[in-house]
Amino acid sequence: MFQRIITFFERQSFGVSTYLAEKFNMQTSKVRLFFIYSSFIAVGLPILCYLLAALMLDIRKYMRKSKTGLWDI
Repeated sequence: MFQRIITFFERQSFGVSTYLAEKFNMQTSKVRLFFIYSSFIAVGLPILCYLLAALMLDIRKYMRKSKTGLWDI
């Protein structure tokens, strides 16, 4: 049951934890735990930062997809 919940969140997440873990060469689970624990301490501010980072990553992915090369015209 617990494994199904973890799998669901890994598929439905925005990829912020994975991106940050790859960027800082850390485990993804440690980055997720950081967001969870810090959101309890800072009363939800890290959740806002997480959503902002998800928005930025989504825009970045969209911009990379929409770029056309010189020879694509």
